[in-house]
Amino acid sequence: MRALAFVVVALVLAAPALAGSRPSAAAIETKLVCPVCHETLDQSTSLQAEEMKVEIRRRIAQGWTEKQILDEMVANFGPGVLSTPSKHGFDLLAWVLPLGGAMAGVVVLGLGARYWVRAPAGPSPPALDPEIERRIDEELQRLDG
Repeated sequence: MRALAFVVVALVLAAPALAGSRPSAAAIETKLVCPVCHETLDQSTSLQAEEMKVEIRRRIAQGWTEKQILDEMVANFGPGVLSTPSKHGFDLLAWVLPLGGAMAGVVVLGLGARYWVRAPAGPSPPALDPEIERRIDEELQRLDG
């Protein structure tokens, strides 16, 4: 009796764990791009995308993992079928260059702002001739008055 209770408890606890390991077709479709229209599979309605969706569901029913399905799609359609580039090898540049460029831009702007704020003031403008200054003051008083 005790062994039977143990088996029942084990099955009850194992069922959610086994169900959780099964990949989701919707999750996989966001990670793949249609080779025809270049939209992610979850948004594409092309014939090729629909065939790929059917194949994904078939592979899930056969018990394939998400990685196995993605690897098969890459083998069939090339690495361009992935919606995001891989994070190793030459594809790492697709992640590093934009981030590196943004960081370099921030550094350049910071140094430029620092230089601009600390730049010495240019030579002071020449002083006005006392006669011109007097005439300007008179004109301003006439306009105010």
